[in-house]
Amino acid sequence: MDMIDPFGRTISYLRVSVTDRCDFRCTYCMAEDMAFLPKKDLLSLEELDRLCGVFIEKGVRKLRLTGGEPLVRKNIMHLVRQLSRHLESGALEELTLTTNGSQLSRFAAELADFGVKRINVSLDTLDADKFHKITRWGHLGKVLEGIDAAQAAGLKVKLNAVALKDFNDAELPDMMRWAHGRGMDLTVIETMPMGEIDADRTDQYLPLSLLRASLERQFTLTDIPFKTGGPARYVHVAETGGRLGFITPMTHNFCESCNRVRLTCTGTLYMCLGQEDAADLRAPLRASEGNELVAAAIDEAIGRKPKGHDFIIDRRTSRPSVSRHMSVTGG
Repeated sequence: MDMIDPFGRTISYLRVSVTDRCDFRCTYCMAEDMAFLPKKDLLSLEELDRLCGVFIEKGVRKLRLTGGEPLVRKNIMHLVRQLSRHLESGALEELTLTTNGSQLSRFAAELADFGVKRINVSLDTLDADKFHKITRWGHLGKVLEGIDAAQAAGLKVKLNAVALKDFNDAELPDMMRWAHGRGMDLTVIETMPMGEIDADRTDQYLPLSLLRASLERQFTLTDIPFKTGGPARYVHVAETGGRLGFITPMTHNFCESCNRVRLTCTGTLYMCLGQEDAADLRAPLRASEGNELVAAAIDEAIGRKPKGHDFIIDRRTSRPSVSRHMSVTGG
């Protein structure tokens, strides 16, 4: 039942954006005045659960809930509870979550109770004023409370930071020390040209090759084979004893090992984050009480998975590489 794409890659990782809505408005991700999907267009939690079940039957072993901000979806814990049955049966190896941390103090204990072992928290700065500036609506203290709650619940936390030129590049060494001091990995990510925003991404873009060269003037970084199932390449930092990950869609794409597809809250399946091609799974899902139609639609879509993305950021290319915002597909 494994899903194999045209380039021989086994698709075993599904990322599910349960909502395109978010309680932040991060400047590199979306415009402040966003038009979100009408609620009537969203799949119900029961439909999302059913679709996830079909993917698991077809070989998905790792499932990550994303957004927008997944924890702002009403009754989201009902979906987590339902999906946890696949962990109990052994059909699913891991159920994880990416969050901005704003709601973690409310939900961390429940996530742990339902079998979530680790989460990713997006955090770009530890400076409260800069945090409010970059998120527009967020408050650092609330996120730090959420991280405390997650660790108290026994969840392993990994921090994700988007590297932004002249914003947080000088702060990243201290962020890494802080994260490693609390037993958390840190992954830095290059900004990606997705959706129209109220800024010039050329001004924001920091190649991680430059960041790594800068870090190596202070730290001893050793490449290691550690993997979490995603695209990050990891190094061990001798001075802190922790791990630092690099996600480099711009300077060194990770497409050759891509094992992922992305499902949106409307039932649209994107085979590649950086391409517009997609498949509608909502119509076949709703056309029959059985899963044969949707399973066939998934097979057809996997057969169209491209070799890689075509992300470009430079002065000559002012338009985003894809029109949808990151919040639609959840990164």
